[in-house]
Amino acid sequence: MKRSRLTMAAVAATAAAGLALAGCGDADLPGGGGQAELRVLATDVPQVQTLKKLTRKHFTAETGITVDYTVLPENEAREKMNREFATQAGHYDVASVSAYEVPIYADNGWLAPLDSYVRADEDFDQGDIFPNLASSLTGEDGRLYAEPFYGEGSFLMYRKDLFRKDGLTMPPNPTWRQVADLAARVDGAEGASGICLRGLPGWGQNLAPINTVVNTFGGTWYDMDWNARLTAPEFRQAVRFYVDLLRTHGQPGAERMGVLEILDRFVEGKCAMMYDATSLASSVEADNSSVKGKVGYVQAPHERTDKAGWLWTWAWGIQQAAENKDAAWEFISWASSKEFQELVGEEVGWTSAPAGNRKSLYEKPEYRQAAGAWYRQEYSAATDSADPKDPGVAPRPYDGIGFLGIPEFAVLGTAVSEQIAAAIAGQQSVDAALEKSQDLAQAAAAKYRGE
Repeated sequence: MKRSRLTMAAVAATAAAGLALAGCGDADLPGGGGQAELRVLATDVPQVQTLKKLTRKHFTAETGITVDYTVLPENEAREKMNREFATQAGHYDVASVSAYEVPIYADNGWLAPLDSYVRADEDFDQGDIFPNLASSLTGEDGRLYAEPFYGEGSFLMYRKDLFRKDGLTMPPNPTWRQVADLAARVDGAEGASGICLRGLPGWGQNLAPINTVVNTFGGTWYDMDWNARLTAPEFRQAVRFYVDLLRTHGQPGAERMGVLEILDRFVEGKCAMMYDATSLASSVEADNSSVKGKVGYVQAPHERTDKAGWLWTWAWGIQQAAENKDAAWEFISWASSKEFQELVGEEVGWTSAPAGNRKSLYEKPEYRQAAGAWYRQEYSAATDSADPKDPGVAPRPYDGIGFLGIPEFAVLGTAVSEQIAAAIAGQQSVDAALEKSQDLAQAAAAKYRGE
């Protein structure tokens, strides 16, 4: 299905004033709005692979704009993106940025604001974007700096067939204690591990789920005076719980397994439960999945809080130094549109449509039918996840659920994740890992304490 599109000239004319005021400049397209070439840096996820397959046939054919993709694994893509944006090298026009990078990049002037483009492009329908995602992609100056390609929360997936066989019942809103009990009872059923969880080091790998456990157990990385709290009882209890659960009833070699590795194990039938991103459901229910139709989905486990889980998005942002900002917006407008979701649904399958970013997708009968096993929980995670400004019990001086919204967290989080992975591997105790992590966290926040 083709959408009614603004011409490049119309978008450029309406957006020019806002971009000029923002100091962006307005790159002329070759031929006065005709051919242009975009360079896009993106993380290697299934949604991006689908996007690549459809780009030439649809976007390029309709606009005349060619797209040169660089698609890399998450850690490599993020490292390359950090260098690119920090130096404003201009090698890429568009990059897939996350809810973590956007506020930091915007504050440093590395991203072009999108408000003028949005106002000019009525077909885009900004009001259809989930408000919590739009908020996470807005800078402190109140301007919008990225548009979500897809969004995700987290939920618990479990094998209904194994639970029925063992006479087990999954609560619709389980606590972590209940999950641990169920993992112990179902562990080994048909050779499956009781639960699969991320253990691989990386602030976007094992720390993403661990931070949600810390939040709901009452822990926080810092108190309101920026004193590190990683050795506080609540933080210790949360990390010890996660590590113990993984070591006793989790997958073997957990310290080497990130999101893609545990997803592979789950679809191969080697896990009875998996706590991870809502965006994985389409792979779990894919035709080549051995557990298709056998999986139940419930809310992210909680403990002291009423709800838990995370809020995340991969979004499209325009580098401030980009030469083809107008063409870049045309790409973003297409890739994050309702019409693109419908295109994927019709040509690839509705379960492959990038989800979690637009309210209208959940009103489509085709998606509701195709995603019937999980769309209600996915929608709930998108609209009623933990609050990024107040996701736990203790007050905190930073925003974020699965991450800390401070520039230092990229390095700090990675270092802490390595300590915890060593505990998962049995190379050190949780207490030893957190003692070292406490020192790292205290040093990382020295400037916030005025030292």
